[in-house]
Amino acid sequence: MTKTKILLITALFLMTLSGLRLLWVASHMPPGHPEAVRGVLDLRGWDFDNGKPIPLDGEWAFFPGQWMMSDVRTADPAGSNGGVYLPVPGAWDRFVSGAEETAYGFGTYRLQIRVGDRAERTYGIQVRSIHGASDIWVNGQPLAGSGQIAATREPYKLRNVPYSAFFSPEGGVIDVAVRVSNFDYATNGGIVRSISFGSAAAVRHDGVLSMGMSLTVGIVLGIHGLYAAILYVFRPRQKALIYFSLLVLSTALTVLTNYDMLLFSWLPLDFEWSTKLKFWSYIGTSAFMVLFTKHLFPEYGKYKISAWFSAACAAYALFVLFAPASYAGATEPLLYAFNVIPSMVAPVLWLRAALRGREDVLYMLLSAAGVASHVIWGVLANVGLYDAPYYPLDIVASFFSMAAFWFKRFFRATEQTELLAERLQKAHRQKDEFLANTSHELRNPLHGILHIAESIAANEGRSLGDKARNDLELLLAVGRRMSFLLNDLLDATRLQEENVRLNLSAVRLQASAAGVLDMLRFMTDGKNIKLVLNVPDTFPCVLADENRLVQILFNLLHNAVKYTNEGQIAITAEVRDGKACVLVSDTGVGMDEETRRRVFEPYERGETGMTATASGLGLGLSISARLVELHGGTLTVESEPGRGSVFSFALPLSECPESEEVEAARLNIPVAYEEAATAGAIAASSATVGVFPPPDFIGDRPKVLVVDDDPVNLKIMTDLLTAEHCEVVAVMSGTEALKKLCDTPWDLVVADVMMPHMSGYELTSVIRERFGMSELPILLLTARSRPEDVSVGFKAGANDYVTKPVDALELKARVNALIGLSRSSAERRRLEAAWLHAQIKPHFLYNTLNSIAALSEFDTKRMRDMLDMFGHYLRTSFDFRNLDRHVPLRHELEIVRSYLFIEKERFGDRLQVVWETEQADLERKLPPISVQTLVENAVRHGVLRRPRGGTIRIRITERDDRMHVEVEDDGVGMSDETMRELFAANRTGAGKRRGVGLYNLDRRLRQMYGSGLHVHSVPEQGTIVRFDVPKPDEDDPSSANAAVDA
Repeated sequence: MTKTKILLITALFLMTLSGLRLLWVASHMPPGHPEAVRGVLDLRGWDFDNGKPIPLDGEWAFFPGQWMMSDVRTADPAGSNGGVYLPVPGAWDRFVSGAEETAYGFGTYRLQIRVGDRAERTYGIQVRSIHGASDIWVNGQPLAGSGQIAATREPYKLRNVPYSAFFSPEGGVIDVAVRVSNFDYATNGGIVRSISFGSAAAVRHDGVLSMGMSLTVGIVLGIHGLYAAILYVFRPRQKALIYFSLLVLSTALTVLTNYDMLLFSWLPLDFEWSTKLKFWSYIGTSAFMVLFTKHLFPEYGKYKISAWFSAACAAYALFVLFAPASYAGATEPLLYAFNVIPSMVAPVLWLRAALRGREDVLYMLLSAAGVASHVIWGVLANVGLYDAPYYPLDIVASFFSMAAFWFKRFFRATEQTELLAERLQKAHRQKDEFLANTSHELRNPLHGILHIAESIAANEGRSLGDKARNDLELLLAVGRRMSFLLNDLLDATRLQEENVRLNLSAVRLQASAAGVLDMLRFMTDGKNIKLVLNVPDTFPCVLADENRLVQILFNLLHNAVKYTNEGQIAITAEVRDGKACVLVSDTGVGMDEETRRRVFEPYERGETGMTATASGLGLGLSISARLVELHGGTLTVESEPGRGSVFSFALPLSECPESEEVEAARLNIPVAYEEAATAGAIAASSATVGVFPPPDFIGDRPKVLVVDDDPVNLKIMTDLLTAEHCEVVAVMSGTEALKKLCDTPWDLVVADVMMPHMSGYELTSVIRERFGMSELPILLLTARSRPEDVSVGFKAGANDYVTKPVDALELKARVNALIGLSRSSAERRRLEAAWLHAQIKPHFLYNTLNSIAALSEFDTKRMRDMLDMFGHYLRTSFDFRNLDRHVPLRHELEIVRSYLFIEKERFGDRLQVVWETEQADLERKLPPISVQTLVENAVRHGVLRRPRGGTIRIRITERDDRMHVEVEDDGVGMSDETMRELFAANRTGAGKRRGVGLYNLDRRLRQMYGSGLHVHSVPEQGTIVRFDVPKPDEDDPSSANAAVDA
C-alpha cells in the first residue's frame, strides 16, 4: 500500500469519526431556551413535549452558609434572605469564603421555575456533577441526593455521582433548592456542570442512553483486555499483548469512572479513593500506550523519551497514591496533559511505521486515530465546552481496528507457521540422514585416532613430558566423548527408523542399577553427590532387554549428575498395579514447565547456565523415552526449579530364572559354552585344548577369587578356572569378597560388574585402596562393551575386561596372563622384603664396630655384652623366618631389644626406652620387621634429632579382638605435609629412592588387615605410630588373622 493511500485512508477515517461526533453533539444539543435571571426561570411557554431536556443555566440565588429548604416564592429570592446571585454552572469559591483562596463551605442554591398551569405533568431533574455533597428539594420536599451534607467537616461525607429526581408539582411554580457542602475540593466548588430539566420521559431517556453507552463500551473494552491477557498467558514472550491488555483495561476504567461514573455508583468508595482511581485510570492509559508502542515497534524502543515518560507516569501515580485527594485534584490540568501527549504522539509513530511499509500497521493507525479523537473530545467535554450523553463510537471503532490488527497478524503468522512447518519437516528428514551418514563416516577415522593416541600413551608415555602427557590424555578424553556422542546419534537414528529390536529376558533390576550407579560414581568430577540405591534384594525380576535397560538407567543417571552440583541421586523401585515402577530422582536444579514439555524431544537440553557441566547433544533422554516405549511403558518427569527432578517408568514383571540354566549347572553342562556359541570359539573348545599349556607357576596352585551374584555363572567360572589348574573360591557379593581378601593371599580376582549392593566397579575401587595393579590383578566381566563402560572399569582400577558371552579361549588367555603378572609381582615383593629384612645400614655397622673397639680399651665387660647383642642382632636379621607372612611377637621383640641395646650403649642417656608390653601375648603373630621398623624410625628420625635426645615408649596391649602396637617418641615430630608425603609413594618427583620402611610396612598391613599405620605427630613435641593386629580366626586355624572391616 502506497504512502498516499495510507494518509488518505487515515484522514478519511478521522474525518468520519469527527463528523459522527459532531452529529451526535448536535442531535443532543437542547434547542434555544431561556436562561435563569435573578433566581427565576420562566418556562411558561416552553414545549416540554419535544423530548429534550434543557439545562437550568443562568443566575441562581445562592445563600452561603445557610440551609434554605422551605418554599420561598418572592420576586427577589436572594435579596430578601441575605443571598447573592451567581452563575450556574460555575464555581462558588469567592461567594463562600469571601475570597478566591478556598472553596470550602456550604450553602443553598435556589431557583424558581415558572411552568404555568400544567396539571398532572411529571418533571425530572438530572444532576451530573456537583463538587461536594448535595441534595435536591422541590417545593420544600427532599427528593434525591449524593453524599452526606453538613455544615462542618465532621459528619460531612462526599460522594460525587450523578443522580436524578422526578416529581409532579402543584401549581405553576417549581421552587428548586440544591443544598451543597464541600470540604474536599480546594477549588471549583459548587455546581460545576449544568443541571438538566425536562419531562420525566426525556430525562430518563437521556440518563439511560448515556449510562447504556458507557456500560457497553466498558464491557466491550473489558472483554478485549481479558482476551489479550489470556493470549499473553499462552505467549508470554509477546510483551506487547500484556501492555495492550493493560491499555484497554485502563481505558475501560476511564469510561466507568468518568461521564456517568458507573463504577462509583456500584462501589461505595469515598472521595479519596474515587479520585485516586480516576487519576490512575488516566495515568495508566497514557503509560501503557507508550509501553505498548515501544514493544509493538521495537525500533522505537531506543528512544529514551519513552522510558522517561513511563518513569514520569510512575512518579505521578505514586504522588496520587500518597497525596490527599484535594492535592491530587489540583493537578488535574497536568493529568490532561499526560493524557493528551501520548494520544497525539502514538498515532504519529504508528503513521511513520505504516509509511515505512510495516504490514497491517494501517489497522493500528486507524485505532490510534480513534483513541486520539476520543481523548480530545473527552477533554473538551470535561472543560465544559459542550454537554452531551456519552459518545462511544470512536473508542469502539478504535479497539475494533486494533482487534483487526491482531487477527490479521494471527492469520498471517498461522500461514507462515504452516509453510515453516513443511520446510522444517523436510529439513528434519535431511538432518537425520546427514547425521546418520556423518556418524558412520566419522566413526572409523575417530577410532583410528583413538587407537593411535592410546598406542602412543602406552608405549611412549614415559618419555613424554608432563604437558605432552596431559595433552594426550585430554585428546583421548575428548575422543571418547565424541565416540559416545556418535553412538547416541546412531541410536537416535535407529530408533527413529524403528530398526531397534529388543532381546527380552528376565533381568535383576537391583544388579543392573547397582552397576550403573558405580559407573556414574567415577564420573561425578568431585561433586558432593551421594548415589543411593533403594531397590530391595527381594525385588522381582523385570522383563526387559538388559543392555537397553542399562542404557536407559545410564542416560537418566548421567543427566541427573550433569544437573546436580550437590545432594542426592537415587534409584527407587516399587511394584504398582502389577508392574515394576522405576524412579530416578535427584536434588539438582530442576526444570520449569517449558523445559518439562520439551525435555524428551531430540536435541533438547536444559539451559546451559544452570550448571557448568551441562553438555552433549540432548539425545540421552529422547533415546531413553523411546526405549521405554519399546518396552511398553512411558517415561515421565516431575520437576520444580530448584527442587530437583523425578523420572519414572514402568516395566512388566517376570519370574526370575530358576529352571533350565540352574539345572544345566547341576548337571555340569557348560552353559557358558552355549551362550558363547555365536562367537564360534566354545563349540570347538575340545579341539583347542592344549593351545595354552598349563602355566609353569612357582609353588602351589594359583588362588582365584570369583565374585558373581548369579550361581550359574559362578559354577561355570569355577569349572573353567579349575581346568586351568587354579584353586577357585566363589562368593556371591562384594562384601564377602572383601572378607576373603584378609584370609589368605590371592593371585587374581574375577568379578561381575552388575551385582547388587556393591557392584564390580565399587569392589575394584575398594581393592585398589589396599592392593596395587600388579599386586592383585582384577578381571571384570560385563554384558556391555560400550567404550564408556570399559573406561569406567579401568578408572576404577581393573586390569582387564571381558565381555559376556564369554569366549573360553579368551578368558583362559587373560586369566593366565594376569596370574603370571600377579606371581611376578609377588616374587618381586618377596625379594624386596628379603632385601629390606637382610639389609644392615653401613653407617649402623660401622658405628657399632667402632663402639665395640672403643669399649675394648676401657670396659671389656660392656664390650662383650655389646658384641653378644650385635651377634644376636645379625642372626635375627638373617633369620629365614623374616620371609614368612607372619612371625611370633617374641621373635620380633628380640630384634628390637638387640637393636635398642646397641643404640643405648652408643648414645647413653640421650636415648631412654620405656617398655609397656606386660599384657602382650608373645605368641601372637604379626608381620615381620614391623615393630623394628617403627622403633628404628623413632630413634633415627625422632629423638636423636634432638641434641638432648629423648624417650621412646613401646606399648603393646590387648584390646577386644585385636592386639594394639604403638611406638611413641618425644622427638622433633613431623608437619602435616611431611606425613602426607610419607605414604604418598615410594619415589619422589625427581625419581630418587626414598626410605621404604614405613611405606612398605603400611602397604603390607593394608593388604593383610585392611588397615595400615596410624600416625599422629606434632612438630617439636613428638610422634605416635600405631597399628592393630586382629586376633586369629578360631574357625579357620589355617588363617593367621581374622578378616576385619575394610
